Amino acid sequence: MAEPRTRGRLDTPRTSRRQLVRRPAYDPEMFGSFAESFARFMGTATFLLWMTVVVGVWIGWNAIAPDDAKWDEYPYIFLTLALSLQASYAAPLILLAQNRQEDRDRVVAEQDRQANARAHADMEFLAREVASLRMAVGEVATRDFVRSELRSLLAEMDERARESGQSHPPDSDAEEGSTAPGT
Repeated sequence: MAEPRTRGRLDTPRTSRRQLVRRPAYDPEMFGSFAESFARFMGTATFLLWMTVVVGVWIGWNAIAPDDAKWDEYPYIFLTLALSLQASYAAPLILLAQNRQEDRDRVVAEQDRQANARAHADMEFLAREVASLRMAVGEVATRDFVRSELRSLLAEMDERARESGQSHPPDSDAEEGSTAPGT
């Protein structure tokens, strides 16, 4: 017995519609890659050289060959048709390649902008840190300052010792105290 087919609600759209004619499926990335390689090849000297050779041989053969061997007489309508067909396919492929390059450039520009913003923020942070270090170092006593203060204190102590008449010879106590007391 076949199961009854369940239908959705009438007020809910179907999730997928069956098409009468199927669209051809293609990989857009592969097609875009082909368009870029085609546009890249058309921009080379090799392409221009071969295109010149083909057109030159075409015109040369149809100008010099016997009448029964010519396939395109003087106005070269078939050559014009072939070149127009080539141009009509080349233009959209070149535009597709340019659009893909523009998309890549846009992504790179956005990444560069973000990297620049991060670098700018880092530089501002480092500038603030350097400024705070300079302020902190300005308040810290340097070695030269401590030495000069010690020299001035030593000079002041020597002056007071001279005034009071007590000048003690340097390290005289150290020589006498070489033996430990109580030994």
